[in-house]
Amino acid sequence: MEHQIPEHHYPTDSSRRTVRTFALASFLNDFGSDMIYPLWPMFVTTVLGANMALLGLLDGIGDAMVAISQAASGYAADRLQKRKPFIWIGYLFGSASRVGYALSTTWQNVLPFRILDRSGKIRNAPRDAMIADASTDENRGANFGLLRSMDHLGAVCGIVTSIVFFHLGYRTLFLIASIPSVIAVVLVLATIREPASQSSKIFKGLRLADLDRNFWIFLVQSALFALASFSYSFLLLSAEQYGISQGNIPILYLVFTVAAALLSYPMGTLADRFGRKSLLFFSYILWGLVCAGFLTAGSSWGIIAMFVLYGVHKAAIEPVQKTLVSELAPATYRASTIGGFQMVIGLCALPSSVIAGLLWESAGPKAPFLFALGLPVLSSLLLLFVKERLPATSPTKGNS
Repeated sequence: MEHQIPEHHYPTDSSRRTVRTFALASFLNDFGSDMIYPLWPMFVTTVLGANMALLGLLDGIGDAMVAISQAASGYAADRLQKRKPFIWIGYLFGSASRVGYALSTTWQNVLPFRILDRSGKIRNAPRDAMIADASTDENRGANFGLLRSMDHLGAVCGIVTSIVFFHLGYRTLFLIASIPSVIAVVLVLATIREPASQSSKIFKGLRLADLDRNFWIFLVQSALFALASFSYSFLLLSAEQYGISQGNIPILYLVFTVAAALLSYPMGTLADRFGRKSLLFFSYILWGLVCAGFLTAGSSWGIIAMFVLYGVHKAAIEPVQKTLVSELAPATYRASTIGGFQMVIGLCALPSSVIAGLLWESAGPKAPFLFALGLPVLSSLLLLFVKERLPATSPTKGNS
């Protein structure tokens, strides 16, 4: 695919400020959201009275809303040639939803707030497009890695807070968790300066013909992998089967989040140096090892090791996938393409989590992991046919 010059141009100092501001805002938002996420499965099942199938449905609907909101905001951001408003409004949605969680008394009550929470992801496609535009081929992986490292570092702080202050109860913690995202809103409004578009073209919408063969193959293989990547809730609840108490479940969430926080930036820099596909293959292998580990682990220590591997998997796949899709996208329609890609992946997460929940209920806790072992193999084979555009300084320069 021939590279197009981005339509939004950033001076060097502005580029650094943009990336660092978004990294800090992501830290704050994840600080708040991850005070909730390790407690979410227990809150839904024990406090709100939902079963595993309903938990899978709630998580799947949430993932589907992430998908739809990113596609819609990506298209709207390109059409309006404005990205910043979608970003701060998305953080505001996240804050408001946590107040709603605190007020919910049944799983039916929590559903609209779950939708609002995940709709807050309208920030992602416009933000990722701004980061991609503010980056070069030589640092794009590192910049996305920094973003994900700060995401996970915020999660670490949120998890520690939820553990230390667990005695305050679910609802009080949810109210406290709404505060950091409000600070992120203020930070984005005060700091980010969106450059004017250099394009004189009237936006007519992204056409399928604007996307080349490499993008379509990457989309299909990523969707197949997403079908096998069910919600982390099943990992947390599966740990209980190995004798890990509910009170220690947040510690497992902390384990994989620390691993992801420490390794996301190094994984992004490795992708800049050695190519995007190498890191994606590595991430798929790690997911297979995680699933196999949950099928064969003989002790709680084995489960802890699997959560470390899961964190390394997240560190490898998240920044590298964002980097590759942003480079396969036409620069003029970068937000639309990123949003559309995330929509497809998110919509695949709905059947993935629902199937995992149904398999758990009907065939036992190991059934979802057996299901998840097959599709990544096919996904890896398809990835072989994707040609990436590597940085000029890469020691493996050329198409792989």
